[in-house]
Amino acid sequence: MKIEGTQKIDAPRALMFAALIDPAVLQKCIPGCEQMEKTGENQYSAKLTAGVGPVKGVFNATVSLEDIIAPEHYKLVVEGKGQPGFVKGSGELNLTDAGSATDIQYTGEVNVGGLIASVGQRMIQATANMLAGRFFKSLESEMKAQAKLPADS
Repeated sequence: MKIEGTQKIDAPRALMFAALIDPAVLQKCIPGCEQMEKTGENQYSAKLTAGVGPVKGVFNATVSLEDIIAPEHYKLVVEGKGQPGFVKGSGELNLTDAGSATDIQYTGEVNVGGLIASVGQRMIQATANMLAGRFFKSLESEMKAQAKLPADS
């Protein structure tokens, strides 16, 4: 299953890129991410609560950042296992300047198995798109909050 899109966020590209590789920011922005700990260079273990329709559960996942070309590109690889099945996915993010804002073009591939796969491809696709939307909305809020910090101090 593929997901793709473009999101414009009102923040400079260098700041956006720094936020997108910061585990604290990723933990805040990834829907259902309860915990994210560094386990190695650009490697993290994460605990995610996720679900599709009636099938919900906790996943223990590994998250890797690969092919990093600051401040314009990286690949995110996630593998998670939990009671409702497994999730494997990878996505590429490409950042380009859009005036004072940043365009983030993303493409991703997600595979699910086990009980979670039984809910059907259409529901899984809709959930994946909704989660991507939530991620970028949280990221935009985070960037607005960070932009306000230096001005106040």
